This record gives sequence, structure tokens and C-alpha cells, in this order.
Amino acid sequence: MRKDGFRSPTVKQLRAFVAVYQQGQLSAAAAQLCVTQSAVSVLIRQLEDGLGVRLFDRTTRSLQPTMAAHDAVEVAERVLRDIDSMGTGLKDLSALRRGRVTVAVTPTLGEILLPPVVQAFVRGHPNVQVDIDDCAPDQFLSRVIGEQADFGIGTPERSGDGVRMEKLLDDHLSLVCRSDDPLAGRRTVRWSDLDRIPVITVRPGYGIRPLIEQSAAQAGVRLNVAHDVTFLATALWMTGAGQGAAIMPAAYVAYARDPLLVARPLVSPRVSRNIYIVTRQRRSLSPAAAEFIRVLKDVTRRAV
Repeated sequence: MRKDGFRSPTVKQLRAFVAVYQQGQLSAAAAQLCVTQSAVSVLIRQLEDGLGVRLFDRTTRSLQPTMAAHDAVEVAERVLRDIDSMGTGLKDLSALRRGRVTVAVTPTLGEILLPPVVQAFVRGHPNVQVDIDDCAPDQFLSRVIGEQADFGIGTPERSGDGVRMEKLLDDHLSLVCRSDDPLAGRRTVRWSDLDRIPVITVRPGYGIRPLIEQSAAQAGVRLNVAHDVTFLATALWMTGAGQGAAIMPAAYVAYARDPLLVARPLVSPRVSRNIYIVTRQRRSLSPAAAEFIRVLKDVTRRAV
């Protein structure tokens, strides 16, 4: 309340004012608002006291609007329309009748993981727009932290302050090769088995390359990298084309469903490379983003 006694009207007071103005009687206004006549009378009196102006002249049978009421009713109606419109809009967002969700994901992971998820989500919520922010691995975390995306799916190259990571899939580095490769017959492949064997992997300093080099060095192996690529999707088709085995997380092969390719876990050391849902800490997800994550988990769980 201001020092001059002015009090801003409440929504209930505005609804009572407009109803009385339109109906001309307390009883009719009360019936319209589904409240008692005395409740409407109190609301009108509170509104007049707060504004410091009389809005209705009372008679034995009706209430006659004053000039102040004539001046105020258009504004009151507009305010109530805006409030109702806002409420409807929020209900639509909550009920997923409209909205938008933006997902940050690397191109390869998006290609092998998201098609059935997006199809299932859009089928259930056709009026919600799905935007895919396909970014490079070294840009993935910044898209989430910078709020360019609602959340991300992937394996951050570094842990970041202000993010929360929830594991979506267990994964590990594997050797991906054709089914006719001699190493395909093994259950696991040791890093030391890669000595002098041409392999395909991502370019130096990019994505999982530093982790691959560290793991090989730990095993005392100097990798013979025959091809450096930018995206793991390229490594997949090159391996399928007979250009050499590739080092990458096993999930990429499982979801690619290429019958020519097999993944054999790399051991000694075994290197985890799990896939996470990455969100911002202390920030609420929109209803659309929360539902997309639910569908993502459901589709992924059934696919494993």
C-alpha cells in the first residue's frame, strides 16, 4: 500500500467490479461469479477504499456506475483478458498443447539415438516444436551452460560447474570392426593388440582422441592412426567400407545397427565412456523438456 492509502486492486476485486458493472445488481453478479452477494459487496467496498473513489451509487434495487466506473471498466476488462490469456497460455504449456524444446547433441550421437525418440515425442505432442542443436563435442557443454539448449545428451569432455549429469547409458571404448576382421572373433580386445594395426579415430585434440591416446599410452601402445576424422559417423562408414577398424564408444555401433559391424570392448585398461543427460543446476525444466527426457529414457530403455 502506498503512503497516500492507495492499494492496487486484486484480481478478485476486478472480477467483482466488472460483473457488477455488467449486471447492474449484486445478486446477478454473485450468481455469475458463483459467490455470495455479501462477498461481492465486500470486494466492491474494498476496491473503492483502496482506490479512494466511489464506483457505484447504491439504490434499493440496483447499483448505478459512477463516472469513475465508466472510466475504469475498460481498463479492468483488458487486465482480466490479459490475465485469462496468460492463464490459458500457461495451461497449454503445462498440458503440452504448445511449446518448444531444444536439445544439444553431437551429430553422430543424434543420428543414432534421437530418430525414434523424436518420432515418439512428436506423435504424442504434435504441437510442441523440437529443435536439435547439433554441435561439436567441444561446444556441447557450453550450449547447455549458456542456455542455448534446454538440456544436452552426450559425454562432456570435462565436468562443468553449474551442470547436473544423469547417466542415460552405460558405455565404454571399443574396437569397431567388420565381422570378417580377425579381431571380431574375440570377446574383448586388449589395447596391446592394437600395436601396429591401422585404426581410424577422431582428429588430435578433438572429442575422445585425448582419452584414446591416454589409454593407449597407459597400455604402452603407440597407435598407428591411418585416418583422422572429425565425426564418429565418418569413422563408422569408413570401417564398414573396409578402411580399417575404429576406436569409439560401443553404443554408436549398437544403435547404428549396421550388420557388417561389431564392437569388441577394449580392455587393459577398460575405459568408461557413458552417455549422460546434462541439465543446468538449480534451473527448472520446461514441461516440454521434461516430457522429452521422459520419452528419451523410455525409448532408450526399450532399445537396450
